[in-house]
Amino acid sequence: MPYYRQLGDVPAKRHTVHRGADGERLLEELMGTAGFAGASSLLYHRKSPSALLTVEAVDDGRLPLEATHPLVPVHLRTGDLPASTSTDLVRGRQVVAGNDDVLITMATATDTSPLYRNVFGDELVFIHEGQGRLDTVFGPIDVGPGDYVVVPSGTTHRWTVAGPLKALILETSGHLAPPARYLTDGGQFREHAPYCERDLRGPTAVTDAPELAPDWPVDVLVRTRQGLTHHTYANHPFDVVGWDGCVWPYALSIHDFEPIVGSLHQPPPVHQTFEGPGLVVCSFVPRPFDFHPDAVKIPYHHANVDSDEVLFYVDGDFMSRAGTGIGAGSLTIHPAGFIHGPQPGSWERSVDQTATNETAVMIDTFAPLLRGPVAASITDPDYATSWSG
Repeated sequence: MPYYRQLGDVPAKRHTVHRGADGERLLEELMGTAGFAGASSLLYHRKSPSALLTVEAVDDGRLPLEATHPLVPVHLRTGDLPASTSTDLVRGRQVVAGNDDVLITMATATDTSPLYRNVFGDELVFIHEGQGRLDTVFGPIDVGPGDYVVVPSGTTHRWTVAGPLKALILETSGHLAPPARYLTDGGQFREHAPYCERDLRGPTAVTDAPELAPDWPVDVLVRTRQGLTHHTYANHPFDVVGWDGCVWPYALSIHDFEPIVGSLHQPPPVHQTFEGPGLVVCSFVPRPFDFHPDAVKIPYHHANVDSDEVLFYVDGDFMSRAGTGIGAGSLTIHPAGFIHGPQPGSWERSVDQTATNETAVMIDTFAPLLRGPVAASITDPDYATSWSG
């Protein structure tokens, strides 16, 4: 995270004796990055967060990814995904694509997830539909449609949902951050950044509730590079009474992203929202069209030379994709080597338009994407030839 926060009860000096209201010494936990040299936070627990009772390997059921061959653009109808065997936002994820840098998954949740932490990398959860709450060791965050939720690596958390919740979830291999060009050397958002600190919603209170910190064994699912492990602890991890630092979970609404426009068509980097190892994430939101009198208001044809391009269509009128069957919930993958652009008739439809009313999330990966085992069952067979009219 780009800036410091403090919440709850913390001592004046770090690494000093700190006692709770009952007089018992609180136990300090450092959640750090880059081997003590990067951003970190200090959390203060009532009881030991290391009191492990049992350990068991868990089969997460994920099958190997498949190479994209032959080279072909794909349209995945994620609304047609078969029902998962699990109905929570952790175990119900279905992998649609991925590589060594990121797994792109979809999930529909109707139940509260188990306690979970991913120590392989940060997770980015985009809420497409539904309401819920992210409960974490740092405190809770309420989330809803259009929210990006960044969960730092190593954060123990769970997802509570209010009715069906649909989400696009990125499991990365490292840390996500705002693009470096948006930040000063000291970490403050610059004036030209399309969002700023005021748009980031972190926890506003620590949990520290007795019902969330019982004195009996507590189960946590832990994801590593090797897979899932089931840990049972003597103490509940949510017994934190205070924390401070620069690593914490937060939500950013895509509707708070301020679009950058020009007299002529602006390239995708102006829409960039996050960067991570081997990937960038961009937000396409409603905005005025280009205002030069001769502007071509639709995207030009382009070839991805160094990246695969994924677009998840959130809502609105996707004018440049009209006639292809793409709608809310569609996910397209345009691999490197495929020249793509607007559908036939898009330019004619755009001439008299003054604004675009569409919302979408774009993920560019710099290593080729492989397809998940469920992709074939939700692939539109006619998409690859849709530019031929």
